[in-house]
Order: sequence, then structure tokens, then C-alpha cells
Amino acid sequence: MSVELLIVPCLADNYAYIVHEAATDTTTVIDVPEAPPILKALTERGWKANVILLTHHHSDHIDGAQTLAAATGAKILGAAADAHRLPRLAQALHPGETIPIGMEKVEVMDAPGHTVGHIAYYFPEAGLLFSGDSLMSWGCGRLFEGSAAQMFETLQRFCELPDETLVCSGHEYTEANGRFALSLEPENPNLLARMAEVRETRAQMRPTLPVELGLEKATNPFLRGDDPKLRKALGLPANGTALEAFTEARARKDRF
Repeated sequence: MSVELLIVPCLADNYAYIVHEAATDTTTVIDVPEAPPILKALTERGWKANVILLTHHHSDHIDGAQTLAAATGAKILGAAADAHRLPRLAQALHPGETIPIGMEKVEVMDAPGHTVGHIAYYFPEAGLLFSGDSLMSWGCGRLFEGSAAQMFETLQRFCELPDETLVCSGHEYTEANGRFALSLEPENPNLLARMAEVRETRAQMRPTLPVELGLEKATNPFLRGDDPKLRKALGLPANGTALEAFTEARARKDRF
């Protein structure tokens, strides 16, 4: 299925995403840090937002949602578990359900860790994962409410998706996350090559997102808990668990 994905920079380092399905003239916005740049992008393309999907309740993901909905008539959808701290929802969603948007059947995925009510959206036909602040490019979100075990399970669910899935996360944090990854494995050739590409991309003022899930699996320290080289870098025994590796990496990132 053919869709157009548009990345809209917002605030200091946030991204909102717009998915336009030409066949049905359906436009979906994922997270709304602020309304003006999104409205500008829609107007420039002659698109009208139909649906707003929210990943979690943090203000830098929802503050513009009501303004955007009022301006376009779009329906706001978000997690039922977080309805009390989200803008008023036209539809409250539960992990595991599938919602039709245009010709797409969007899967609502449970994604706690960053917050306990966090959800993600997977567009299987388009091959897009909107992960909010759970799986980040070359990293993962800070554990503000959830536990390391919850975030680990979230990331494992994502890893079951096809490697060619394009991960669309909520912030331009790739270079900073890469510096942490390289602090653990400064001579890893895969990490060095990725950092060179990231720095060239950012020098051209282009987003480093979306990113293929397969690249994340190969280079993201929070997805490589079974890798003996990473485990050694973390000072962990070879026979430990992937969860132990994730927990240690997350604790180090918090101090980095």
C-alpha cells in the first residue's frame, strides 16, 4: 500500500509524523507537540487531518492536539489507560486491538516503560512503527514511570516485527544516543560507521529518522542484550540474561 510519510520538526527536538494515504485521501497525525508547524505542513500539501494518534501523555507529545483537532475536525485517539491525562478522546484504545484507518489496519501495541500507559502504533501494510518515546533511534526512553522489565518486554515485542520496519520515534536523539553506545564499545565498526552517517545527516540538517528496525537490532545497545561483546563491555557474565544487560545499560545511560 502506498502512503507518504512526512516528518514535522516541533519544539526543540520533537518530531510529529503525518501519514497520508492517497488512495483514500486519509491523513493521520501521530503525536502533536505543537499545532502550528503541523497545520502549516498540512496546508502546504492540501491535506486535512482525519485522525490524531497519541502515544503517551507527556506534554511535548500532546499539547497541540486539541488545537489541531479543532482546526481540522480530526478525531483524537489514545490509550484508554491514560484517558484521564490525555486530551479528550474520540476513541479510547486498548493494546492488542486493531483499528481501521483508510485501507490500513493499525495495530495498537502495548509499550510501557517510559510511562505506564504508553502505546505504539504499527502500520503493517506500510511497514511503519510509531514508537513514541519507547524505542528511540539508537536508544530507548528514560524510565519515568515503568520498570526496566516493562521496557525490556516492550522492546522485545518490537523486535518481533520485520527488520525492514521503519521506526518513527519522537525525538532527534540519535547522535546523543550514539555517543553513549560508543562509550561502551568505542572500537565497534558497526557503531563507528553508523555515527559517521548520522553526523553527515545532521550536518545537512536532515532528520536521522525513520530508521530501519534491522539497523537498531544490530547497533542499539538496548536491543543487544544477548551479544557477548556488549555483555563484556557492560562487565556482565557471559551466562547472564538479556534483561540484566538491558537494566545495566539503562542505568549507565541515566548516568552518562
